[in-house]
Amino acid sequence: MLLIGNGTVLTLGKRNQVIPNGAVLIQESKVQEIGSTQDLKTRFPDARFIDAHGKLIMPGMINTHMHLYSTFARGMDSKSKSPENFRDILEGLWWKLDKLLSLEDVYYSALTPLIECIKTGTTTIIDHHASPMAITGSLSTLAKAAKEMGIRAAFCYEVSDRDGDQIAQEGIKENADFIAACQAQPDSMVAGMFGLHASLTLSDQTLAASSESAKRLGAGFHVHVAEGIEDVEDCLAKHGMRVVERLNKFGVLGPKSIAAHCVHINDHEIGLLKASKTQVVHNPESNMGNAVGVTPVLKMLSEGVLVGLGTDGYTCDMFESAKVENVLQKHAAANPSVAWAEVPQMLYANNPQIASGLFGGTFGELSEGAWADVIVVDYVPPTPMDANNWSGHLLFGVSGHCVETTVINGRVRMLDRKLIDIDEEAICARSRELAQDIWKRI
Repeated sequence: MLLIGNGTVLTLGKRNQVIPNGAVLIQESKVQEIGSTQDLKTRFPDARFIDAHGKLIMPGMINTHMHLYSTFARGMDSKSKSPENFRDILEGLWWKLDKLLSLEDVYYSALTPLIECIKTGTTTIIDHHASPMAITGSLSTLAKAAKEMGIRAAFCYEVSDRDGDQIAQEGIKENADFIAACQAQPDSMVAGMFGLHASLTLSDQTLAASSESAKRLGAGFHVHVAEGIEDVEDCLAKHGMRVVERLNKFGVLGPKSIAAHCVHINDHEIGLLKASKTQVVHNPESNMGNAVGVTPVLKMLSEGVLVGLGTDGYTCDMFESAKVENVLQKHAAANPSVAWAEVPQMLYANNPQIASGLFGGTFGELSEGAWADVIVVDYVPPTPMDANNWSGHLLFGVSGHCVETTVINGRVRMLDRKLIDIDEEAICARSRELAQDIWKRI
């Protein structure tokens, strides 16, 4: 039994309480009780006590679109021309890097950002993977890394025709095998989805085969949708329809599916996403960095589409992603009044709903029976904080590196900024060796 107390508890969720000098009692993997520190310490004197020292106790963060495999690109010279558009970025960077990854590369390129997740309070991720020359076993390799780090994670392999039919078929099989393995041995810490790259790299034949495989398994898709205008132009030229329309035609949309990005979509496509109850994930920093445009997040939310917040591998810090999303939507709308309610909704309500659909259970709140994903944040409010203004405190006062303690599924992974049972120095040393080797071959 674990008791985290002597702090300001921010429960989030429907009750959304702010409890001064509060505490969270954890029994195994679930939250058992929320209350005052004095009361819970008195009633549970044998519980292991973690002292928050007056700081903030709150639920862990969730990242609903991540690319762990992108790690080795950090600081790398891709030896390509300067990109002029999104396709140049794909061809000049990501499609060069992913072809060089071995299974050991996949493993270490996952370990290091997973450590960063722990350090920045991200306790659950939904990852989208690519390693076309090391497909078979890649998802179980990622799951092994996540298990060792103690991160709750969902994985998929991005099926694509860009490397030929044989590799596309291997990707389909990798998704199917991993999903089947997850279904055979259910685990609240790992889940599988059916990954697709994007419409512009998928033939009708491959889309049909993927759809049939996923349907047999009852699995949802995780796919990049209209991220760059190139995806739309390709779809119109080859298929005479827009991207969301094409995915709908092949049965990709649905309440279990994630459509990442959705930058270049129109009102009709928003209607299709809403009608199919497809989940959308916005990635503000990545979209800005790739100069692909601004996702119509406010429009989708107003129409009732479930829109979550991710990072696309750009960062592990969800607090950072929320800050950027807030100013991006204001800038795009030329209206300082927007995005105050929508961004907290995406991160603190919609992301937990997306995670719950994948893993089951209650996410994103400190309540009886919820998953025990809890963080302690070095933030002592300089002004009054209550159930009405907490989001402003988090937006302007907190970043991921304020996180001091991270508990995932009831397991302490970082305590007072010290990682538990993780040799970060050795992991990063081997990661640098593998990255250096890839850089020589790119």
